[in-house]
Amino acid sequence: MSSPKVLFGFHAVSVRLKTAPQSVIEVYFEASRRDARMRQFLERAREAGVRLIEADSMRLAKLAGSHGHQGVAARVEPLAQKHSLDDLLDELQAQTQSQGKNQAQIQPLLLVLDGVTDPHNLGACLRVADGAGVHAVIAPKDHAAGINATVAKVASGASETVPYFMVTNLARTLRELQARGIWVIGTSGAAPQSLYQMDFTGPIALVLGAEGDGMRQLTRKTCDALMHIPMQGAVESLNVSVASAVCLYEAVRQRLGSFNK
Repeated sequence: MSSPKVLFGFHAVSVRLKTAPQSVIEVYFEASRRDARMRQFLERAREAGVRLIEADSMRLAKLAGSHGHQGVAARVEPLAQKHSLDDLLDELQAQTQSQGKNQAQIQPLLLVLDGVTDPHNLGACLRVADGAGVHAVIAPKDHAAGINATVAKVASGASETVPYFMVTNLARTLRELQARGIWVIGTSGAAPQSLYQMDFTGPIALVLGAEGDGMRQLTRKTCDALMHIPMQGAVESLNVSVASAVCLYEAVRQRLGSFNK
């Protein structure tokens, strides 16, 4: 059985209270904080029937491993991952076939992160992915950040809602996606085609590399197409979470347009 883990921050703990209150072992809160946000949070926790424990800021910081706890932390049981990647894609395929090929909104939309090791970047990417309706985020098991308390805090609850699959061989996984008819599009500053020249209405996996190094060579070679994000100023590249947002919301824009035709 997996050991309990810690979540901290209002968003991360609140999402767990909302989606899986039975998994919350206990909630620690800063007793000296009595503002409206804390009162609303405690009311939600009491409604969920969880155990509440008063704590000072130092105890919360020690529990969370961070001073950015906002006055709340929780010990929780890890949630079982609902799907394997294959199961998730099989389910999406069945939905697409039953509802018609023109249902662009349920075509697979995946975000692939190659070499993103910073937990703050991963948390921000998961938050963007949740907002854009991404079906899953995929990363290699090596040279990538896993889900921890910092990721959960930055993700503002999205680490609880977006499936995150860490795979042994990323290039092989991309080829398996291609065999399912999913178009794999990578980002590269040197690519001739712009983001705005791409068609995102079909099954898509968007691949982004870490800021600076970008995608690994084998990952780049495996992509079906490469695109660049137009940069009009002196800065040469965007942070990976910002780049994810730009790309994913262009896909959302196109898919909504296709869906409403």
